[in-house]
Amino acid sequence: MPAPPRDLRICFVGDSYVAGVGDPSALGWVGRVVAAADAAGHPVTAYNLGVRGDTSAQVADRLDAELRPRLVRGTDARAVLACGVNDTVATADGIRLPATVSVDALRRAVTTARCRTGDGGVLVVGPPAVGDEAQNRRLRDLDARFSRTCDELGVAYVATFAATVGHDVWRHEVAIGDSYHPGALGYAALAAVVAPSFLAWVSSTGDRAAPACG
Repeated sequence: MPAPPRDLRICFVGDSYVAGVGDPSALGWVGRVVAAADAAGHPVTAYNLGVRGDTSAQVADRLDAELRPRLVRGTDARAVLACGVNDTVATADGIRLPATVSVDALRRAVTTARCRTGDGGVLVVGPPAVGDEAQNRRLRDLDARFSRTCDELGVAYVATFAATVGHDVWRHEVAIGDSYHPGALGYAALAAVVAPSFLAWVSSTGDRAAPACG
């Protein structure tokens, strides 16, 4: 008997960059990397769960409720977590989230996602650069903290800040937009940063720990 087809399900959980805000093609970076996976022979059932304005803490708070009905036993269940930019936004009351709170939220989110996916089923995509240099300094620090945290947790991390802060197309599209979100060309550039790690991750089907959550 032939093996049943692989049921690869991926929840992309995060903020407006996950949702693809600003992209007239409505693909964002998520749609582009999913298309690349399909072209490489790894069709994905993709769930875009990006919420504009969400911080890392808000993503962690809603994560289990998002994953539970979508990542069921018997599937190749995975989760991509992508947040952080909103944490570093300055308000009248200060920065929305201190970096230590962001790191704690990331740890919490990874633990929740691992419960639903098993070891090897989580990929973290770091925050990109924005149009404000003061916020970029905070993002550079948060990116480094997120990277160290993922190393400690044994989770794959795709750093996007360094690749976007000096990228001419990204910076131009963010500048002519709302200082945060690019258009189609900017998202294509971001997808090009994420795609190599993403494709290596989805192509890996080796032994993985089974999900601990029912």
